[in-house]
Amino acid sequence: MATNSKVRRESELGSVLGIRADFPLLVNNPGLHYLDSAATSQKPKAVLDALRDFYETANANPHRGAYSLSVLATEYYHDSRVRIAQFLGVSDSDCLIFTRGTTEGLNLVAGSWGEANVSPGDEVVVTALDHHANFVPWQVLAMKKGAKFRVCELTPDGRIDLEFLSGLLNNRTKVVAFNHVSNALGTINPVADIVRLAREKTNAILVCDGAQSAPHFPVAFDSLGVDFYAFSGHKMLGPMGIGGLIGKREMLEAMPPYQTGGDMIEFVYDDRTTWNALPHKFEAGTPNAANAVGLAAAVEYLDNIGMDRVHSHERALMSAAQTRLGAIEGLHIYGPPPRERSGVVSFTLVDVHPHDLATILDGEGVCIRAGHHCAQPLMRRLDVPATARASFYVYNDESDIDALVSGIMKAREIFGYVPA
Repeated sequence: MATNSKVRRESELGSVLGIRADFPLLVNNPGLHYLDSAATSQKPKAVLDALRDFYETANANPHRGAYSLSVLATEYYHDSRVRIAQFLGVSDSDCLIFTRGTTEGLNLVAGSWGEANVSPGDEVVVTALDHHANFVPWQVLAMKKGAKFRVCELTPDGRIDLEFLSGLLNNRTKVVAFNHVSNALGTINPVADIVRLAREKTNAILVCDGAQSAPHFPVAFDSLGVDFYAFSGHKMLGPMGIGGLIGKREMLEAMPPYQTGGDMIEFVYDDRTTWNALPHKFEAGTPNAANAVGLAAAVEYLDNIGMDRVHSHERALMSAAQTRLGAIEGLHIYGPPPRERSGVVSFTLVDVHPHDLATILDGEGVCIRAGHHCAQPLMRRLDVPATARASFYVYNDESDIDALVSGIMKAREIFGYVPA
């Protein structure tokens, strides 16, 4: 009884802090149960206000003008980078490159470092748990370069098989790419163990997809042990179209530019061009200053909650959700136990396709994801074409779990489920 009380007390964090009231879309839709934050999060008023404030008071092209408004926009952009770097534990903020999101960040590493350093006969390692964004760029690069593309298999409960990984690594391994947290299963991967194995057996670069970790628990890049870490702002309460790649300075400085154009140059001669300093070298074109300001407001909002509290809140919700869902006959949950996963639960319901289930739940005001979650290699290993996925964040509470369970029971009735 004490344990249940603890779960309830922690899972009501959002109500206690009035967090739902900070999100205009949720306030304007009181019957909505939004359980798709792993795809994109809702935005608090503080982020929307920061965007509006930038456009109303500081809208100009950063770095391009000597006039005061441009200088102000430049300051906003620079200060946002410093604030976001602080949130992610990056002491050298110039090593945080703004991108459109995780996908562009990972493609930047593959298209720049990979193009310059991977050769025929080298080996590139990814995992069967990876999102396509950290799988396909390396697969394409390996095919183009004549390198061997190797996939680390998983344990039966959906974790990276460290013994299998150890057997893949050797002195020909040039890249080890993996996600910090699985977007499809919520599995929190043991980064320290992966780093240790890779450093012991290879000279490979370590590339971490942080799309599902940066929003949900503290990340300290400087002590994480990886060489590159990519993240997306829209999954952590920030705007769409902004994210970043964090890299070690010596690697970023040695890499060729990913794109060329304005502001990433130092000097352009008729016969050659030299490159600007970090971070500008990798930020061709007009900077996405407004969204950087919005993302800085998002990390400020998260810090005010406390990332340890964010994580404990999600873990309490996950534990309650997995217990409730696990009691439904005909429902199968994929992945590890709640203590080893983030706020994601992926499942199937016998005789009901995940897309049909999502449609019925939508009619009940419950938003979940259904499909392969950009993780087709994983779905093949689970031997399913798709799963239903509910994902929790700071604005969720147990009423969302109640609505999810109620909707699933309705789907069983509609499809005439007969107990075995």
